[in-house]
Amino acid sequence: MKKIIILLLCSLTSLISAHSNHDGNSLLRHWKLGKENKVIDGSFYMFKNDEVYIEEHDHTIVHFPLSSFSLIDQAYTVEKLEFIKTVNNKILSYNTKLVKQNKVGDYKLFSILGFIILSSLIMLLFINKKKRTYILPVFSLGIVLAFFGFTKNAKEAVQITTTSIAFMDSAFAAFIPNVNTYTTPTYFYVESKGIPTTHTMMVGISSTGWQQQVPLPKCYIGSSAWPVPINPVIAATAVPVNASHFTKGAIAIAVNGVPIFNPYTNTGVDAFIDGQLDTYGGHCGRGDDYHYHTAPLHLYGTQAATLPIAFALDGFAVYGSKEPDGASMLTLDVNHGHYRNGVYHYHGSIAAPYMIANMVGTVTEDANKQIIPQPQGSPVRTENWGPLNGALITSCLPNGNNNGYNVSYSLNGNPGYATNYSWIGTVYTYTYVTPTGTTSINYTGPAQCAVPSAINENNLDATNLSIYPNPCSDILNLKILNSIKETDIKEIAIYSLNGDLVYKKIGFKENISIKQLSQGTYIVKVSATKSELIKRIVVQ
Repeated sequence: MKKIIILLLCSLTSLISAHSNHDGNSLLRHWKLGKENKVIDGSFYMFKNDEVYIEEHDHTIVHFPLSSFSLIDQAYTVEKLEFIKTVNNKILSYNTKLVKQNKVGDYKLFSILGFIILSSLIMLLFINKKKRTYILPVFSLGIVLAFFGFTKNAKEAVQITTTSIAFMDSAFAAFIPNVNTYTTPTYFYVESKGIPTTHTMMVGISSTGWQQQVPLPKCYIGSSAWPVPINPVIAATAVPVNASHFTKGAIAIAVNGVPIFNPYTNTGVDAFIDGQLDTYGGHCGRGDDYHYHTAPLHLYGTQAATLPIAFALDGFAVYGSKEPDGASMLTLDVNHGHYRNGVYHYHGSIAAPYMIANMVGTVTEDANKQIIPQPQGSPVRTENWGPLNGALITSCLPNGNNNGYNVSYSLNGNPGYATNYSWIGTVYTYTYVTPTGTTSINYTGPAQCAVPSAINENNLDATNLSIYPNPCSDILNLKILNSIKETDIKEIAIYSLNGDLVYKKIGFKENISIKQLSQGTYIVKVSATKSELIKRIVVQ
């Protein structure tokens, strides 16, 4: 009987240990090609056109028809596709929460408990007290190993996430007041005028570039703000960012409010290699809208190294050479990103593909090869300006009245050329300077707008509740203005940009002492009965 029990314990331990080839870290799977009598070690990458794509240890992608694999591997692939479908129906974000979804694990747990009960009965009924002294240690060790195996499988649970608005806000904080954000249940919106304030524009664009297009502030405000999905969804098949996809419009929005386009222009060339970009990777299109075509890594001169420099329009963040925890960048996958603590993000680089090789998240591409929804830019001038052979932009500076720019360039090595433009109301005046004369033309365009100073005003109308002063130092005041009542306010909370709760009050409070808060930017969230208002404040 003693040998039987020991054999049962060993069998159980072996069964549990052999159930999975994971130990908390993702290991390569052994894929068996039946007809070729061949084994491939790799991880599932995607399923497309009835073929299974596998990423090998050196990140090489290979693919074979599903029917060529063993029945076990075919079943695994089907299970994997069902898993992806399930994940796509879940909410994804930047605060990782571990959710256990392992019915097999539940079944194993009940099997282990049943075995323990059965073994205990056998020892009590059929084994005398003396023999139990020898068997009990082995029995106990078997139980420990069994539960350890179950615990390891629990580590394989799916990591599901929910969006942290405070985290997304923190990425844009360094560029206030030139950017502002607000949210709806579906999108995190970024408002800006599309003009960088930490670097110059256009300088260095040569003869192949669009030197005659000049940057105009755009009203990416309100319903024309840049939308970033709050609940990004992993696409069943990642769509490449290349000369065939997303060749119009933006694929991401930088944290300084400047849109980022595909590295390939609508003519199919790499804008950087073709010499079309300025020293910061940007230029203007036909709509006189300034945008980047490469990763804006230069923003790390202002941005914290552990925060993103952009958010792709599929909802996933873009980092530089550091991971979110400050560690050096890990190996990138074929999409130019990877998972970190269960959350996907991209990384920027100085070489192609610069930022995003394939769009991992689900996006909608219209017939014009553009991600929708996104705001549109339109020109003020009616002429079809194109590249000027032999031209080189040498400066682009704001004018003295701060209502326009003066763009200077040389032509075939000769200086003395400029496009100076300004606006007053809806009238835009362009003055074209050459060594032989000057010509001015007036155009009619939209009036300039201002980036809102409040942030995340959502549902609860800001005209009903005033939060002031901002910036503040000692006391933060809340004042009811119109239709709501003090009893409508259910909670007041203040968060740091890291998402830490630093103050909470149930109900309404008119004056809040903030003396205990360190200098910096915070998020105030006022929750009413059926709505809320979220606003950024600066503590001095």
